[in-house]
Parts: sequence; C-alpha cells; structure tokens
Amino acid sequence: MIDRRSFLQGLAGAGAFLSFEAGAQGRPVVNLQLGWISGGNQIGEVCAKQLGYYEAEGIEMKIQPGGPSIDGVAVVASGRYEAGQVSSSPSLMLAASQGLPIRCFAAGAQIHPYAFFSLKKNPVAKPADFVGKKVGIQQTGVILLRALLAKNNIAEKDVTIVPIGSDMTPLLTGQVDVVTGWLTNTTAMKPLGADRVDLRLWDAGVRLYALPYYATTDTLQKKGDLLAKFMRATAKGWAYAHANRDAAVDLLIKEMPNLNKADERVAIDVMLDYAFTGSTKTEGWGTMDPKIWQEQIDLYAQLGQFSKAPPKLDEVITLDVLKATADTRAKIG
Repeated sequence: MIDRRSFLQGLAGAGAFLSFEAGAQGRPVVNLQLGWISGGNQIGEVCAKQLGYYEAEGIEMKIQPGGPSIDGVAVVASGRYEAGQVSSSPSLMLAASQGLPIRCFAAGAQIHPYAFFSLKKNPVAKPADFVGKKVGIQQTGVILLRALLAKNNIAEKDVTIVPIGSDMTPLLTGQVDVVTGWLTNTTAMKPLGADRVDLRLWDAGVRLYALPYYATTDTLQKKGDLLAKFMRATAKGWAYAHANRDAAVDLLIKEMPNLNKADERVAIDVMLDYAFTGSTKTEGWGTMDPKIWQEQIDLYAQLGQFSKAPPKLDEVITLDVLKATADTRAKIG
C-alpha cells in the first residue's frame, strides 16, 4: 500500500514516473486502477476488452482491483499505473487540494446514484423531511449528508446521525428512519421491497459525478494519445453494453465468474441510466460539465473540507481527452 502522506512528502523532490509496460505483440498497456473490487461498474470496459476494441486501438487494457487497503489515487499519482477511477468526484477535488498531480478526464456516470432510502410509513421524499429524523449512514457518507443539509439550509442539529454499516436492517427494524446507498447496488436494496422511498443526493441539490476517470498531469501531457485510445475503446464498450444488455452481462460473468448473473442483469439497467443521460445524448459518453465541477468545489469549500486552499477548476479537471475523442464517443441518452 502506498501511504498518501509519505507519497506527498517525496513527490516534490522525486517527481512522478511513468511505467508503460508492453503487452501482447508490443502493444502499450493502460492499467486502470480501481478504488474498489472489480464488478459490474466495469461492464463497459469488460465488453471493450472481450470484443477486441482495445486491441483495435493498438493498446491493451488491464483492470487493477482496489480495496480497503489500497489508496488508488496515490498509486496512480506515483506513476505506477496510467489511469484510475474512483467512486465519487469529491475524492479528486480533495486530492487536488493536497497537491497531488492528477486531473479527471472523463465521468463514467453523469448523475451520482447515491441516495437516501426510507419507508412509505415514514418517508423522506424531500430534503425538508430530514428534520427530526435518525439517519443511518457510513462514516464516508457523513460529508454527503452534511452537503445536503447545507445546500437546503437545514441545521445539522435537527438531524441525528447513527453510524451503521452497509446493511439495510436498521431501517427495517426501526432503529433509524433513513439509510443510504447506491441505487445501482440493486442486490443490497432487495430487502426494502416495494415500500422503499428514494431521495437521490442529486435531486436534493448536491450534484456530484460518479465513477470519474483520472490520470497524472504527466501522463495527460506526454501520453494523451494513449488515453484517447483508451477512451474511444471504452466508450464503444459502454455503447455495446447499452444496446446488448444480455450479451454484455454474459461477457461480464465470463470475465468475473464470481458475480451473480441474475443480480448483474438487474443492475445493468440501473447503471446504464446513470451512464447515459441527456448530457451524453448531445456530448457523448464520458462527458462532464465544468460548471457542475465548480459547483462541487464551491460547496466543499463552504463545508470546510479542504485542508488547504480550495483547488482551482483546472487543477481538478481537463477536457483535453474528451475533446480529442468527441467524434467517436457514442451519443446515447
């Protein structure tokens, strides 16, 4: 594991290095470092790999799984791997504020699927409904709840935070009034059944991107063509998954046989609703809006989340790869 603090201390003097390994037949390899264990979020990449889209671009793509003991952002920032993907955009804003030389170059999900779940007998269907409620939430989600409350002028003292895990049981047993999770995690939400009431973070005014892709500034400057090839092939893989859902799930299970086919078939329909929206219909898969990014930076600055000065927009994102692939990324809404 690479310790981020140690990495930051050594970065200024040592500089980041690039390690573009050679794959089959000498093709350059793009290693995609995830912030989680591989699964259905990578169905587009899996389709692109299995169907030869990366090979057609003259590259090889390898998915590098993450997990609790792996700081994927630090791994990519060190130069070990060429690109990475995190679950939510704030991770990259916070990294930029700490001086890590990385930039987001595309967004895998246009609308963040993070949501608050309640039951019809005691619904939280709008932000004002949080007042007086007990919210069961994981520690990493507390800042998202704080952002929602701040955005909607609700005092934090009016809500009781109850630390829980990922299990939905506390809601069903009445220990809490609200729990949280990703709408794409359809398996976890099964126990809530038809009585579930959803309030998306996005609809409550906190507009974050999910599954953003990032690379170091050095990689973007020196190997931008490699990232463009990765984007073209990946976009094609996601377009294939959108048009061929059963076949896409078959390819996913072939690549990751530990997954449950029936569960993944349900999940893909939800995931694709977040990967393809009105924005992608006009701008293509992977697009992102600088105004939404600036809105996020401003909100997190308001909440005092940056240990140093809030990062500037161009220290967080770059549109260069999106512009270079604008004519090839599928326009599907």
